[in-house]
Amino acid sequence: MKLLSVCLTACLLAAAPAAWARTCAVTIAGNDQMKFDQSTITLAPDCTEVSLTLKHTGKLAANVMGHNWVLSKTADFQAVANAGIRATIADSYLPKNDARVIVHTKVIGGGDSTTIKFPTSKLSKGGAYTFFCSFPGHWAMMKGTLSFG
Repeated sequence: MKLLSVCLTACLLAAAPAAWARTCAVTIAGNDQMKFDQSTITLAPDCTEVSLTLKHTGKLAANVMGHNWVLSKTADFQAVANAGIRATIADSYLPKNDARVIVHTKVIGGGDSTTIKFPTSKLSKGGAYTFFCSFPGHWAMMKGTLSFG
Protein backbone atom coordinates (compact mmCIF):
# COMPACT_ATOMS: atom_id res chain seq x y z
CA MET A 1 0.00 0.00 0.00
CA LYS A 2 2.85 2.34 0.85
CA LEU A 3 4.41 1.71 -2.59
CA LEU A 4 1.10 2.58 -4.26
CA SER A 5 0.90 5.82 -2.27
CA VAL A 6 4.47 6.79 -3.26
CA CYS A 7 3.71 6.01 -6.91
CA LEU A 8 0.51 8.08 -6.89
CA THR A 9 2.27 11.01 -5.24
CA ALA A 10 5.12 10.86 -7.77
CA CYS A 11 2.67 10.70 -10.69
CA LEU A 12 0.68 13.67 -9.39
CA LEU A 13 3.84 15.74 -8.88
CA ALA A 14 5.03 14.90 -12.38
CA ALA A 15 1.73 16.04 -13.87
CA ALA A 16 1.46 19.20 -11.76
CA PRO A 17 3.54 21.53 -13.99
CA ALA A 18 1.30 20.68 -16.95
CA ALA A 19 -1.72 21.57 -14.86
CA TRP A 20 -0.20 25.00 -14.14
CA ALA A 21 0.42 25.73 -17.82
CA ARG A 22 -2.18 27.95 -19.46
CA THR A 23 -2.31 28.71 -23.16
CA CYS A 24 -4.04 31.96 -24.00
CA ALA A 25 -5.59 32.13 -27.46
CA VAL A 26 -5.53 35.43 -29.35
CA THR A 27 -6.97 36.09 -32.81
CA ILE A 28 -6.25 39.28 -34.73
CA ALA A 29 -7.27 40.21 -38.27
CA GLY A 30 -5.76 42.50 -40.89
CA ASN A 31 -7.55 43.78 -43.99
CA ASP A 32 -6.86 45.34 -47.41
CA GLN A 33 -7.17 48.82 -45.86
CA MET A 34 -3.97 48.20 -43.83
CA LYS A 35 -5.72 47.95 -40.47
CA PHE A 36 -5.67 45.43 -37.66
CA ASP A 37 -9.03 44.88 -35.97
CA GLN A 38 -7.43 45.49 -32.56
CA SER A 39 -4.99 48.08 -31.32
CA THR A 40 -4.49 46.50 -27.90
CA ILE A 41 -3.90 42.93 -26.79
CA THR A 42 -3.87 42.17 -23.06
CA LEU A 43 -2.58 38.83 -21.82
CA ALA A 44 -3.69 37.53 -18.44
CA PRO A 45 -0.89 37.23 -15.87
CA ASP A 46 -1.36 33.45 -15.59
CA CYS A 47 -0.74 32.80 -19.32
CA THR A 48 2.29 30.61 -19.82
CA GLU A 49 1.94 30.31 -23.60
CA VAL A 50 0.25 32.34 -26.31
CA SER A 51 -1.42 30.84 -29.36
CA LEU A 52 -1.80 33.77 -31.76
CA THR A 53 -3.79 33.44 -34.97
CA LEU A 54 -3.49 36.10 -37.66
CA LYS A 55 -6.29 36.22 -40.24
CA HIS A 56 -6.13 38.27 -43.43
CA THR A 57 -9.73 39.25 -44.11
CA GLY A 58 -8.95 41.00 -47.39
CA LYS A 59 -8.76 39.63 -50.92
CA LEU A 60 -5.36 40.85 -52.18
CA ALA A 61 -2.36 38.55 -52.56
CA ALA A 62 0.56 38.47 -50.12
CA ASN A 63 2.97 40.12 -52.57
CA VAL A 64 0.58 43.07 -53.02
CA MET A 65 -1.09 43.53 -49.61
CA GLY A 66 0.45 40.90 -47.37
CA HIS A 67 0.31 41.11 -43.60
CA ASN A 68 2.20 39.55 -40.75
CA TRP A 69 2.25 40.03 -36.99
CA VAL A 70 5.54 40.98 -35.36
CA LEU A 71 6.22 41.56 -31.67
CA SER A 72 9.10 43.59 -30.26
CA LYS A 73 9.80 45.76 -27.28
CA THR A 74 8.30 49.18 -27.88
CA ALA A 75 11.77 50.72 -27.66
CA ASP A 76 12.93 48.49 -30.57
CA PHE A 77 9.83 48.64 -32.76
CA GLN A 78 10.73 51.49 -35.11
CA ALA A 79 14.31 50.33 -35.66
CA VAL A 80 13.12 46.79 -36.46
CA ALA A 81 10.41 48.07 -38.81
CA ASN A 82 12.90 50.29 -40.66
CA ALA A 83 15.45 47.49 -40.93
CA GLY A 84 12.79 45.23 -42.42
CA ILE A 85 12.40 47.48 -45.45
CA ARG A 86 15.66 46.04 -46.79
CA ALA A 87 14.44 42.45 -46.38
CA THR A 88 12.26 40.33 -48.68
CA ILE A 89 8.87 38.69 -48.36
CA ALA A 90 10.66 35.35 -47.88
CA ASP A 91 12.18 36.86 -44.72
CA SER A 92 8.80 38.31 -43.67
CA TYR A 93 10.27 41.79 -44.22
CA LEU A 94 12.41 41.38 -41.11
CA PRO A 95 16.16 41.41 -40.61
CA LYS A 96 17.46 37.83 -40.32
CA ASN A 97 18.12 36.54 -36.81
CA ASP A 98 17.36 39.90 -35.21
CA ALA A 99 17.21 39.39 -31.44
CA ARG A 100 14.91 42.43 -31.14
CA VAL A 101 12.13 40.42 -32.81
CA ILE A 102 10.47 38.45 -30.03
CA VAL A 103 8.20 36.46 -32.33
CA HIS A 104 6.53 36.84 -35.73
CA THR A 105 4.24 35.15 -38.20
CA LYS A 106 4.94 34.68 -41.87
CA VAL A 107 3.42 37.12 -44.37
CA ILE A 108 0.00 35.97 -45.56
CA GLY A 109 -2.39 37.13 -48.29
CA GLY A 110 -6.15 37.68 -48.47
CA GLY A 111 -8.24 34.82 -47.12
CA ASP A 112 -5.26 33.16 -45.41
CA SER A 113 -4.51 32.63 -41.75
CA THR A 114 -1.52 31.47 -39.75
CA THR A 115 -0.96 30.55 -36.11
CA ILE A 116 2.15 30.79 -33.96
CA LYS A 117 2.77 29.77 -30.37
CA PHE A 118 5.27 31.32 -28.01
CA PRO A 119 6.00 31.12 -24.28
CA THR A 120 5.28 34.16 -22.16
CA SER A 121 8.71 33.61 -20.61
CA LYS A 122 9.92 35.72 -23.56
CA LEU A 123 8.01 38.66 -22.03
CA SER A 124 8.43 40.64 -18.82
CA LYS A 125 5.32 41.35 -16.79
CA GLY A 126 4.54 45.03 -17.14
CA GLY A 127 6.94 45.43 -20.08
CA ALA A 128 6.17 47.71 -23.04
CA TYR A 129 5.58 45.77 -26.29
CA THR A 130 4.46 46.80 -29.74
CA PHE A 131 2.99 44.51 -32.38
CA PHE A 132 3.00 45.55 -36.02
CA CYS A 133 2.92 44.44 -39.66
CA SER A 134 6.40 44.65 -41.19
CA PHE A 135 5.22 44.69 -44.83
CA PRO A 136 6.89 47.85 -46.26
CA GLY A 137 4.83 50.92 -45.45
CA HIS A 138 2.28 49.09 -43.32
CA TRP A 139 3.82 49.47 -39.86
CA ALA A 140 2.96 53.19 -39.68
CA MET A 141 -0.76 52.26 -39.54
CA MET A 142 -0.79 48.60 -38.56
CA LYS A 143 0.47 48.58 -35.03
CA GLY A 144 -0.72 48.24 -31.48
CA THR A 145 0.35 47.47 -27.94
CA LEU A 146 0.60 44.18 -26.12
CA SER A 147 0.54 44.07 -22.34
CA PHE A 148 1.22 41.13 -20.06
CA GLY A 149 0.51 40.87 -16.38
